[in-house]
Amino acid sequence: MSIQVERDTTTTGAATGAGVEHVRIAIVGTGFSGLGLAIRLKQRGIADFVVLERASDVGGTWRDNTYPGCACDVPSHLYSFSFALNPDWTRTFSPQPEIWAYLRDCVDRYGIGPHIRYGAELLDATWDDGARRWRITTPQGPLTADVLALGNGPLSEPSIPAIPGLDGFEGTLFHSARWRHDHDLAGKRVAVIGTGASAIQFVPRIQPAVGHLTLFQRTPPWILPRLDRPISDRRRALYRRLPAVQRLVRGLIYTQREIGALGLVYRPAMLARVEKLARKHLEAQVADPDLRKKLAPSYRLGCKRILLADDFYPALTRPNVEVVTDRIREVRPHSIVTEDGTERAVDTIIVATGFHVTDMPAARCVRGRGGQLLADTWRDGAQAYLGATVAGFPNLFLLIGPNTGLGHTSMVYMIESQLAYILDCLQMMARRGVETVEVRPEAQATYNDEMQRRLRGTVWLSGCASWYLDAHGRNSTLWPGFTFAYRRRTRRFDPASYALTPRMAPVGAAG
Repeated sequence: MSIQVERDTTTTGAATGAGVEHVRIAIVGTGFSGLGLAIRLKQRGIADFVVLERASDVGGTWRDNTYPGCACDVPSHLYSFSFALNPDWTRTFSPQPEIWAYLRDCVDRYGIGPHIRYGAELLDATWDDGARRWRITTPQGPLTADVLALGNGPLSEPSIPAIPGLDGFEGTLFHSARWRHDHDLAGKRVAVIGTGASAIQFVPRIQPAVGHLTLFQRTPPWILPRLDRPISDRRRALYRRLPAVQRLVRGLIYTQREIGALGLVYRPAMLARVEKLARKHLEAQVADPDLRKKLAPSYRLGCKRILLADDFYPALTRPNVEVVTDRIREVRPHSIVTEDGTERAVDTIIVATGFHVTDMPAARCVRGRGGQLLADTWRDGAQAYLGATVAGFPNLFLLIGPNTGLGHTSMVYMIESQLAYILDCLQMMARRGVETVEVRPEAQATYNDEMQRRLRGTVWLSGCASWYLDAHGRNSTLWPGFTFAYRRRTRRFDPASYALTPRMAPVGAAG
C-alpha cells in the first residue's frame, strides 16, 4: 500500500525560495539500517528522500571493515533482509566481501542509487521549530527535511584507547576498521591491542606472515567453536529454485538463536553448559597450561560479547606469538612498555579496541528543540523510546538506537522491526494530517525505567566491563528479551505516546 504524503508543493524535492533543497525524509548512512529504510520507502511509493553517505560507496561497517578474515558471526541465512533473501551465500557464516556485495546489489535491485549523496557527512542537523523541519549541513551543501532518520549505526566510529605516547609512535599505526592494505606485515614485529571480535578473526590470518606478534590482552573473551563450512553449489541452486526452502532454514536458525536469550536474560544458570563447551574448546586447542590460564575467562559467559573461532587459539600457540596480559604503561616511538617495566620493540601497532557505541559521535551534531544537543541530553546515558525516538527531538528517528542491540541473534531482525514502526508513523502522519511527532517525556522515562529494571539480573550486569555499558555502568546498548517481543511492540506506531502537531494551513488558505 502506498503512503500518500501531503506537502507544500513549492518545496517538494526541489529548492526552497532561499535556494536550499528540501526533502520529505533525510536518511543518514548506507548500512543495513539506512538502505533498509530507503528500500521500504521506495516500496511504499515514497520517493521524496535522500540518503546521506560520508564515504564514496555504500555498505557501512561492511564497507569499512576489510581486515583479513573479516566475516559475520551470525549465520548467513539470518543476516539479510527478509524481503531480499540471498540464495548465493557461499558459507554458513558470510565473509565481508559477500555481505558488502549483497548490500550493493540491494541498492541496484531496488533503485536506491539516485537517492544517495556521497561525500555528504552529517556535520550538523538542527531542528527549526518555526519552520517545523530539520536544517542539515553536509560538505555537499545545506538541505532541509521534514523527517531525519539516523541510520549510521553504533559500529561506525573506531575507538582509539587513551594510551600515553600512542600519538608519538613512529612506526605504522592503524585501527582494524581502517586496515592499511598498503602496509606489508611480512617479517614485521606487530603488536595487536585488543582481543575482541575483530582481533580473533585477523590474528590467525596475519600470524604466519609476521616476524613476531605480541597480543596485548586486557580481558580474555569466551570463545565457542565457529563450525563454519561451505554451502554447496547444489544447495545454493535449490535455494534459487525454491526460496521457501531457504525461508524454512532461516526460520529454524532464528528459532535456535532465539533460545540463546533464555540464558542471557531469563535463566543465566543455563549458560553453565555453554561455558563447559567453551572451556573444552580452549583445552583441546591450547596444551600449554600457562597460556591456557591467560586465555581462560574469569567472568560469566555472555557478560561480554561471545565470540566464535576455530583458528584463534591455535594461532596463539605458534612460536612467533606472545600473549601479554600486563597493562600497557606507555607507547614509545619504537616500542611498548607494560606496567611490569618490560619494553617490547614493535614496528606496527594494530588497534582492535572496537567502536564508540555508548557515546555515538553523531549525537554531538544533532540539535533538537531549543538547540539542545543530543549528546547533552544523553550526558547521563543514552535513552530513547523503543530505541527509536527521543523527547525534545521532533521528527527524529534512530535506527539501532539505545537498548536495541543484541547478544544472541541478527540485528537485521531488529532493524526491520524499527522500519515497520517508522513507516507506520509516516502513514499515520499522512492520514491524519500530522506535521510533527515527538515522544512524550513521561512515555520515554517509563519505557527506560522498564528497560533498566529488566536488565537487572541479566548476565550482562554480572560484573565484567564491556562495551555494552556506558560510563555510568548502565547498559544502554542491549535489548533485554526476545526479539519477537520487540517486534510485537513496534508492529504499530502508538500515537498516544507522542505529542502530535497538525499540519499548518498554507498561507492565504480560507479559514
